[in-house]
Amino acid sequence: MSPSPKSNLFEKELLLSKDFFKRSTRVLTEEDSNFRPKEGMMTVAQQVAHAAVTLDWFIQGASRPEGFDLDFETHAKELEKINSLAQAQSMLDAAYEKTLQFIRSHTAEQLAAPLPPGPVMGGEPISDIFWAMVEHTAHHRGALTVYTRMLGKVPPMPYGG
Repeated sequence: MSPSPKSNLFEKELLLSKDFFKRSTRVLTEEDSNFRPKEGMMTVAQQVAHAAVTLDWFIQGASRPEGFDLDFETHAKELEKINSLAQAQSMLDAAYEKTLQFIRSHTAEQLAAPLPPGPVMGGEPISDIFWAMVEHTAHHRGALTVYTRMLGKVPPMPYGG
């Protein structure tokens, strides 16, 4: 199965998203893992892990007949267990790889099929999850930029070397 031009575009955009995330968070260290601006907010490690599990969540939601798992309370409890930035970064790398495998294993017709009915993108083309992934990851990349500044560090520009 050869990839469609659109699949190549999705893959390119996701890889750029990954690069932007990695670049803009590269000054964060393992010692920063448990920093949070105030109680009740996610830590640095949890922000990264959340970006990772959300990539997986989108793939699962697009793959399951019942659609997206909306048990956000359980998802939040799982994130509370994450306390290592290195672990979270490994999770993010694995999630991007799974996402790329998902794209590569689907034809243009399969990616154009509608998502299951429901409150999250119900009926939209499956391929729309990739744009949602990019936007969601950018949102958390931005939050981590604020965390970085609060830690007294300068976040690198995500769009260049």
